[in-house]
Amino acid sequence: MKAMLLVLSFVPFSLNAAQSTCYGTTSNGRLEQGVQLPVDGENFTHYSYLARFAGRTYVHSTVKEIMMNAYQVLETEQPDKVYKYAETGFEEGERFRPHKTHRNGLSVDFMTPVINESGQSVHLPTHPFNKFGYNIEFDEKGQYDDLRIDYVAMAAHIVQLHKQSKAMGYDLWRVIFDPKLQPHLFTTEYGEYLKKNVQFSKKRSWVRHDEHYHVDFLIPCEP
Repeated sequence: MKAMLLVLSFVPFSLNAAQSTCYGTTSNGRLEQGVQLPVDGENFTHYSYLARFAGRTYVHSTVKEIMMNAYQVLETEQPDKVYKYAETGFEEGERFRPHKTHRNGLSVDFMTPVINESGQSVHLPTHPFNKFGYNIEFDEKGQYDDLRIDYVAMAAHIVQLHKQSKAMGYDLWRVIFDPKLQPHLFTTEYGEYLKKNVQFSKKRSWVRHDEHYHVDFLIPCEP
């Protein structure tokens, strides 16, 4: 009996972890056995404890794995950069107001990485008084108060989300980010990769998507 317990203690946790099932589309679907994202890690954090307690940080289990793998690679590739994820979805994929998508666990919002006046990578402020960051507006130069958009950090992140998705046999469906600010991403060292491999929205969405970028993962779902 002791020998059997010893063997079981070495079984990878992932074998026992819940595996999600998604149905339908991001705008008309649902999620079963969604998993909650961790509060933080070495180079990332969440956007709100209130939102977390309200159950707004659940994703498809594969999306979580892709996200964590990407953050892990960025620890080495971009060791001075920090990241913050935002709205994801509910555990069972109910209507996720005010979003029109985020229904089946495959949609994730990420707060735009920023640099302060000292050139240091910092988190965009997210609290109830600025609608958890969603009320922030950057100007055409990517500036907000004493913060400016860190296009290198953002481009590196999107590239890793794509690479980690492909490594698992999946892909990114699209990235929604303000079309007027998108060209700055393509001037970074990651620009050519993004042009060749990632589908960006070309039209402005119903909300601007400047303080955050929305990523839809391409993972097969049940009808």
